[in-house]
Amino acid sequence: MMRIAVYARVSRQPRQADQQGIEGQLERLFSHAQANEWEIVQELIFRDDGYSGSSPNRPGLSALRAKASEGAIDLVLVTAPDRLARDYVWQRLLLEEFSGYGCRIEFLERPMDETPHDRLLLEIRGAVAEYERSLIAERMRQGRARKYRAGLLLPWSSRPPYGYRLDPEHPRDPQGVRVDEPAAAVVREIFSRYAEEDCTIYSLARWLEEKGVPSPKGKRTWPTSTIHGMLTNPAYTGEVFAWRMRSRPARGRLSPMRPVGYTGRSSEIRPPEEWIPVAEIPALVDAECFERIQQKLERNRKLAKRNNKKNTYLLRALVSCGVCGMARRSRCLHKKYHYYVCWDRQLPTRGCEVKHCSARYAPAAQLDELVWRDLCEVITHPESIAEALERAHGGHWLPQELQARRENLRKGRAALKRQLERLTEAYLEEVIPLAEYRRRRKDLENKEEALATHQRQLQAQADRRMEISDLAGSIEGFCERVHSSLAHATFEQKRALVELLIDRVVVSDEKVEIRYVVPLNPRGEPTRFCQLRSDYLFVASGPLAVPLASAGLF
Repeated sequence: MMRIAVYARVSRQPRQADQQGIEGQLERLFSHAQANEWEIVQELIFRDDGYSGSSPNRPGLSALRAKASEGAIDLVLVTAPDRLARDYVWQRLLLEEFSGYGCRIEFLERPMDETPHDRLLLEIRGAVAEYERSLIAERMRQGRARKYRAGLLLPWSSRPPYGYRLDPEHPRDPQGVRVDEPAAAVVREIFSRYAEEDCTIYSLARWLEEKGVPSPKGKRTWPTSTIHGMLTNPAYTGEVFAWRMRSRPARGRLSPMRPVGYTGRSSEIRPPEEWIPVAEIPALVDAECFERIQQKLERNRKLAKRNNKKNTYLLRALVSCGVCGMARRSRCLHKKYHYYVCWDRQLPTRGCEVKHCSARYAPAAQLDELVWRDLCEVITHPESIAEALERAHGGHWLPQELQARRENLRKGRAALKRQLERLTEAYLEEVIPLAEYRRRRKDLENKEEALATHQRQLQAQADRRMEISDLAGSIEGFCERVHSSLAHATFEQKRALVELLIDRVVVSDEKVEIRYVVPLNPRGEPTRFCQLRSDYLFVASGPLAVPLASAGLF
């Protein structure tokens, strides 16, 4: 029996949600499957509600790809190619990926085969869909820019900066902005306190919590990022700018203790020449005070602890606490005792009634020595990496087993072919009627198609096994190149190697877990693993993260 999966997607556009909603797409897909007497199980229904087709990072699509990679799907039903992806390049990559897994994709609106004519039509339709998406986005951008310059539209969709209120009837009308006096008093106090020389953002957060002032989101604690965003927002001087911020892909994982994967997007400030002045609103802070605070923030940024290289720590910014999951910071006590300390034990923005982490301090020198010794052992014996790679992909597969399964499938298809020939001879000799011939022929063709699908899946699995073997050889070559320089490595060289090969060192009270990563080809060697994204891993070989070592420290 064929294993059929369905996939449906709708973006955030209201027009599209009305005409091509998720439920409407699924209903059409189920009707098509029922007409072909296909059964669809619940776990093979994948959907992405509210996700753009321009990005491949969608939870439903990711789950579908993972299921197909396991060889658990024979056919995927989609209403149209632009539901799978609007970008033509991603359409082709996804089609090739599923084909490599022995899985076929069928579109209801535009059914096609792998003929040159259908491939050309797919390319043209994908290019048109991509052009349409870009054209709509550009028209919307230009329309918003015109309204910004005319002072008719606020850049805030629903939530204004803390200290202001919007007109509930016209939330994006600049004329409807009003001062929220209780919150505005808090804003003025934050700016005036931080303008003092000895005030820090952490002390401001602690002071606000002690006074019981709720945060902009109504919570008891004040994140330091919230206070920093307020201190750098020029709207408090009475000037509202559009296009001051822009979105970009996140440069790393949200937390190194969380699984590797897509982490969303982040925001950054555009160059001031790109800002669009929109309107003037009541000022809460004078321009002189605001400028003085910007100078202080810039000075503090240059003197921040992360830029202080006075003490050398081999595992700086690479250690996490195994008890609470937070990062461990390097700390020097009495000018001679160096430790990696859980940040939760020192976090000044936690209330006194909150229980802090109980993890002990980790001696920096001992931990650095332990990790470096283990890293040298791994590089000296790269077979441990190859074994971990095999375990990560389901264990070792003997070549004779592969050959046996291939031979069984070949014999099965050959037997079906002979049965079909005998059935055709029986019909030509009028031994069986036409209706019986058609019924039996359809059964044989279905069986043959199932065997052909299994054969394609087996070949795809065999190809992946060959890739694993090639990767193991590449890893051994990398270790051979590095091994000769381990004995005489300087601290800078050790640090560079640790940054490249170690994703995280997780320290608990009684054990140390070292999570290694290994570049799979020379192109990955200049880039740290935490700087790679899952969408890069889709199109090119990137690093592979597998836990390889765990050693005791205390």
